[in-house]
Amino acid sequence: MSANKRIHAFVNGHVQGVGFRYFTQREASRLDLTGEVRNLPDGRVEVVAEGEEPVLMEFLSILKRGPSAFSHVTSVDADWSSARGDYKDFDVTF
Repeated sequence: MSANKRIHAFVNGHVQGVGFRYFTQREASRLDLTGEVRNLPDGRVEVVAEGEEPVLMEFLSILKRGPSAFSHVTSVDADWSSARGDYKDFDVTF
């Protein structure tokens, strides 16, 4: 698992109340990533995901697109690190 990477990302824009967390969970599961997603009190969405680097790059592109015409992503700020293996699945947390 040491070859895997981790991203810790913050998604900015109109991303709460539009199904963004469930979209993120569905796409991460489809890509076989592990991690979690949650809303933050300041209106951002926080995402932690682990997997292979090329897959995480694809996932970031998906996050920038968002789930629907009702969402509007203005930016995705992501920090990269080595995977820790903390997760078994990809979950929506509260």
